[in-house]
Amino acid sequence: MRQDYEMVIGLEVHVELKTATKIFCSCPTTFGAEPNTQCCPVCMGMPGTLPVLNEQVVEYAMKAGLALNCTIASYSKQDRKNYFYPDLPKAYQISQYDLPLCEHGYLDVEAEEGTRRVGITRIHIEEDAGKLIHDEQKGTLLDCNRCGVPLIEIVSEPDIRSSQEAKAYVQKLRSILLYTGVSDCKMNEGSLRCDVNLSVRKKGVKELGTRTEMKNLNSFQFIQKAIEYEFGRQVELLEKGEAIVQETRRFDQASGKTYSMRSKEDAQDYRYFPDPDLVPIRVLPSRLQAIQASIPILPDQRKKEYVQRYAISAHDAELLAADRATADYFEMAVGKTQYPKLLANLILSEIARHTDKEAIRIPINPGHMAMAAQLFGSGRINSGTAKRLVQMMWEDDRDPETLVVEEGLEQIQDPAILSAAAQEVIAENEKIVRDYVGGKKAAFQALVGQTMKKTKGKGDPAQIQEILRGLLDTK
Repeated sequence: MRQDYEMVIGLEVHVELKTATKIFCSCPTTFGAEPNTQCCPVCMGMPGTLPVLNEQVVEYAMKAGLALNCTIASYSKQDRKNYFYPDLPKAYQISQYDLPLCEHGYLDVEAEEGTRRVGITRIHIEEDAGKLIHDEQKGTLLDCNRCGVPLIEIVSEPDIRSSQEAKAYVQKLRSILLYTGVSDCKMNEGSLRCDVNLSVRKKGVKELGTRTEMKNLNSFQFIQKAIEYEFGRQVELLEKGEAIVQETRRFDQASGKTYSMRSKEDAQDYRYFPDPDLVPIRVLPSRLQAIQASIPILPDQRKKEYVQRYAISAHDAELLAADRATADYFEMAVGKTQYPKLLANLILSEIARHTDKEAIRIPINPGHMAMAAQLFGSGRINSGTAKRLVQMMWEDDRDPETLVVEEGLEQIQDPAILSAAAQEVIAENEKIVRDYVGGKKAAFQALVGQTMKKTKGKGDPAQIQEILRGLLDTK
């Protein structure tokens, strides 16, 4: 059934900006503080209080907009979005409605069919709501610390057609925002959250179906799982002749299913009107130029350079450029080796294995990493030793050439030594040899592995394979 339908996805990504204070008051934005210790009458919306816009919020929002190819409005305003929910003490949220700060951007993502351009409808600034905490003994509690934390909401066009594309879009978006420094994008702390709007339609049909919205997804895995389940649920309903209800749904991590929360509101339900306490936002051309000049080289530019200058594959270049710290590290090292592709492979495999957590510093001097790639590329060490060398330098950052000499790690290329090792392996593994002669090609790799073990991992793999084939062909 699924093959007859396609999903149409638009994403709303909420990003907390990395300001020291909130959007309309001087309360701090520190994550993890004791509940209700970082709020005041302004961010609680007490009668008689007046908000004052944090100028850095506007600058960060414009910086994000420019990095995402948006047009920045010279005139925009802030509006009150009215809704009644326990995590919103004042019963309205200050946001932007018909005159957002940023519009008409785009983001290019790598899809199975190649590069897909996803349009960005708008980016607007707004304040975050509080947080509900559900406790089995005490019931539902409200922490207002998050009230008034500055957000940008990045709204995409409905251009995404798969869960993989949705994941790639959010990953690329996060990468660009981290480059610009406007947010720490820590999904586990709620700094980046995604709402998925999804509808389905028969393939070839242009009219959009009824959409549902899945709220507050805070991991790439959950985004994919929620999309796949919701797509299947909607297809099943349509096949039964039942109607899709426009509603807001939540994704349950334990079951992997989505459940209805409430009916989905339309814009008129929020009764938007201009906030009477806040003046319009006017952007001077000189300020816009200064912000544009402050944007660093972004991932796509770096990716293009890595492919053209170093002949690195587009896939590896994308991975290298995705993280700013990793890209900076690569660029500090690459000028010191003749083997940029090997350097990239070591960084993407061995360094990445140690830096799967956020904000981990690479303790290996970039020059040492370049030398490891040089030793590997020149044939003085093999791939297994190169990986071992990175591990040794991670624990104790020393000159890799010195380590190779002191530890006796140089690759064995002497044909006599390798041939003797291969002959011993053949004599000791008669069954594996019979399997290979009998046509089981996988047995050959077992013999290669055994020979590498004989040489304590230092043998030249290419020579070992050549020698083994020569010996086995006489069997």
